[in-house]
Amino acid sequence: MPNQTIKNKLALLPDMPGCYLMKDSNGTIIYVGKAKVLKNRVRSYFTGSHDGKTQRLVNDITDFEYIITSSNVEALLLEINLIKKHDPKYNIMLKDDKTYPYIKITNERHPRLIITRKVLNDKAKYFGPYPNVTAANETKKIIEKLYPLRKCNGRPGRACLYYHIGLCIGPCIRDVSQQEYIDMIEKITRFLNGGHAAVKKELTDKMSSAAEKLDFEKAAEFRDQISNIEITLEKQTMTSIDFTDRDVFGYAVYKGWMCVQVFFVRQGKLIERDVSIFPCYDDPAEEFLSYIAQFYKRVNHLLPNEIFLPDSVDAETIKALLGIPVFVPKRGNKKDLTMLAYKNAKVALKEKFSLLARDEERTLGAVELLGEAMGIPAPRLIEAFDNSNIMGTNPVSAMVSFTDGRPNKNGYRKYKIKTVEGADDYATMREVIRRRYWRVLKEKMPLPDLVLIDGGKGQIEIAKDVLENELGLDIPVAGLAKDDKHRTSMLLFGDPLETIPLERTSESFYLLQRIQDEVHRFAITFHRQLRSKNSFSSLLDGIAGIGPKRKKELLKHFGSVKKMKEATVEEVHALGIPESAAKVLLEKLQKN
Repeated sequence: MPNQTIKNKLALLPDMPGCYLMKDSNGTIIYVGKAKVLKNRVRSYFTGSHDGKTQRLVNDITDFEYIITSSNVEALLLEINLIKKHDPKYNIMLKDDKTYPYIKITNERHPRLIITRKVLNDKAKYFGPYPNVTAANETKKIIEKLYPLRKCNGRPGRACLYYHIGLCIGPCIRDVSQQEYIDMIEKITRFLNGGHAAVKKELTDKMSSAAEKLDFEKAAEFRDQISNIEITLEKQTMTSIDFTDRDVFGYAVYKGWMCVQVFFVRQGKLIERDVSIFPCYDDPAEEFLSYIAQFYKRVNHLLPNEIFLPDSVDAETIKALLGIPVFVPKRGNKKDLTMLAYKNAKVALKEKFSLLARDEERTLGAVELLGEAMGIPAPRLIEAFDNSNIMGTNPVSAMVSFTDGRPNKNGYRKYKIKTVEGADDYATMREVIRRRYWRVLKEKMPLPDLVLIDGGKGQIEIAKDVLENELGLDIPVAGLAKDDKHRTSMLLFGDPLETIPLERTSESFYLLQRIQDEVHRFAITFHRQLRSKNSFSSLLDGIAGIGPKRKKELLKHFGSVKKMKEATVEEVHALGIPESAAKVLLEKLQKN
């Protein structure tokens, strides 16, 4: 049931288009959506029943706000910007590096042919996308042999190797007219837009002519060029409707998940497809519109000449947003293309759903089961701590962060212990918990739903004391105990502490094992790094003329103590270290 704040706001929602921003109990924006009618769309989240994923979203919502727009297209653009700004965890996230290679003719006085993954508004010509960078490079090589544009920056008055082997037009040593460039670029454009058949015929005629003249070396060169064209540009045999460059979209929805497939059709050939699978929290048609908007506006894919969309999609909105022809085919070959995209999406979604469901069970499902066993809300954000030292030397602590059952490595933290001498795990835990959550409060970072301590009852009680009595925080604290073989054996929680019954074969128990293994690995790795660094420093301590900067320079230059041992006094002295200090250093290293 929605809280009173939400109920009051629902009654005031306008009958207008706009964007809405859902917030959790920390005020963090967790979902951004758009609506033609804000009143109807936002209310739908808090009425009726939902599938599991949408219900989890609704359960996390404690407040919302909205922004009114003048049209649905404006709402779509605003949604893209808000998602990029706030990075909500429940939204479709298309990464900026999810791009394909293109061939680019640069807009310069002396144009070049290059491979790029970024499509910019720089008046250059772009062709693609290509299935992979290998295909793009092979096509580029063919073009360079046929149409020798500039290859390098070069030096005026001095020809490069490319010019001497006929692969560069030679602007460094001759005045190339603008018309010469225009003619060559027109030929390249025609070639890349499907005119390679004419080029292939021309090369075939040249090969025959060279063979008749018994110039077999030249004939073999033409033969190889023809072969490259056939392999690179003609291996796709999909039946062509026409030679228009288009992107064909299809989508399917199954058990709260959506799969979108995009077919890139270039010169009548299907050269590549893009597949995305993600949770669907909104109306499928609206979620699909948001996907297309992000696909072109945020990720910056090159716009084709036209787009085909499936039925039930608002084609006019996409047309107004992108400014290119958008069609919803009703019959014939064009309809078959959209149906093919839909069928592929449907098959891909069902095939992968069992794997996704298994992953969900191992992660988010395990988190929910853990919360139920402990009698607390599902701990979506878990932070775990472990101490590490050997005989009291170089004491350190480490923290790992798990979000929805998955490690969040951006949230990992390392701690050098500052106030504790020797091996005192209790004092170490007190310092680290205090430092961590004092900073969380100061910087207003999200609080965890559960703190896990890799240790016994004493360390758990220390952590609880710091959180409750020093910082005034009410965060559940539990401990992970190990058996005599150093394996996770039990979960300690409650007041007084007691063992939480968990099936050793349950996903929640496996999650605790993963967390304990990860925090132990992270702490040990950090301790080894620190010990290694300190051991090296200690070898050089007390040598007159070698301070912290020179220690760092020595390690940087030689790379290891072993190589330093093998150095001569002259080599060490060459780094600016006094000769007497260099002799003492090498003697000390040899003894150790």
